Formats: sequence, C-alpha cells, structure tokens
Amino acid sequence: MKVLAFDTSSKAMSVALLEDCQLLAEHTLNVKKNHSISLMPVIDFMMKQVGWKPTDLERIVVAQGPGSYTGLRVAVATAKTLAYTLAIDLVGVSSLHALCPERSGLLVPIIDARRNNVYAGFYDNGRATQPDCHINFSDLLAMLKGHEKVVFVGEVEAFRNQIEEVLPQAQIQPTLPSAALIGKLGQKLKPVVAHAFVPEYLKKVEAEENWLKTNLETNADYIKRV
Repeated sequence: MKVLAFDTSSKAMSVALLEDCQLLAEHTLNVKKNHSISLMPVIDFMMKQVGWKPTDLERIVVAQGPGSYTGLRVAVATAKTLAYTLAIDLVGVSSLHALCPERSGLLVPIIDARRNNVYAGFYDNGRATQPDCHINFSDLLAMLKGHEKVVFVGEVEAFRNQIEEVLPQAQIQPTLPSAALIGKLGQKLKPVVAHAFVPEYLKKVEAEENWLKTNLETNADYIKRV
C-alpha cells in the first residue's frame, strides 16, 4: 500500500511517504511557518523524489487533532481534497499519538494549549488507555501522582519546572510529530467517508466560548433578524 501521511497540528510540520511499513521519505520542519503554504510543495517534492505520481497513492493518513485550529483545518482540508479527488482511502490518527515514540510504559504526550492548559493523551505500549483531552496542566499532574513511571513527551519544555516539582520521578522527553508513525498506524485502521471527516478540536474556539457566555439560552436562535 502506498501511503501519504502528514501532520500540521502544531508548530512543526511532518510529511512521510510509506510503502506498506517501509518508510521511503520523511520531512519534518520545526519552525513557525504557514503550513497552508508549505504543505503541498513539500508533498510534491517528496513524491517526485521517490518517483510517485498522485495516482499511485492508495491511502491518505492525517493527524486529525487535537492541536492548532488553523493547522488542523489545513491538514483536514488537504487530506479530504486529495482523498476525494484521487478516490482513495482516508484515515485520521490522533495528533497526540503522533508524538509518542514506540516504547512501553505510560507515555503522556502533550501539546501546549496556552494559559497553562494542554491537550494530553495517555498511551501505553502504543495503545490509548483513555481518551485524549483538553485539561489544565496542574489538574493533569494531580491525576498522575499515583503513577510511579510516567514519561512526558511532545511540547514539554514549557512545563518542565512544574513536572519536576510535582512528579520528580517522571521522565521528560521532548518529541516532534512523526508522520512516519501515523502512516504506519493508519494502515491498520478502517477508512472513513471523506466528506464527513472533521478535525478533533476537543475545545471550542475562544470566540465561540465568549459568545456562549453571553448567550446561555439553550433554545435561542443562532440567526437573528437585523
């Protein structure tokens, strides 16, 4: 199976091409760039390097979220367009799972969600032990106090001091998203219907949250006559 996998859910962008489980090419850019401008040129360059045409692709695997709202919209829109246009399979994988190296033990991947909040996952030996969530980092640390061995991965540097203070036994391992990893994971999943595929935000955008604070009526109309 020829697979294109990519992740633009955070500051870093990762793109990979795989044939079955063999990684043919991977490109990771860990600088703050406009992924909507960079993604397709990188895909085009890598396809040419391995000698593939778009019609050679059999499956698209994309990091579905959580993460940056803009980054997720770029990834999902690109994945849906390619899958629909080429009439090939589309699969979504957790952006947090993309941050987990292949190892045993409890891994807690995190993505910075600002204001001391994070998107967090809980993975053991490559499997999720509970759903990904949006949570205050202090609350996350409190949840993990009973675990003797915890490895924090992903965007961890901003939270290092808090981790060392509350969980001094925990390991801290900064990692970047791996499109190669989600490409391998995505080959084991059932494809989804492209037009119904949506990002997993896990949290409403700030503008929507502010609107809801001042519009609490559950039966209120969203459209008002002007």
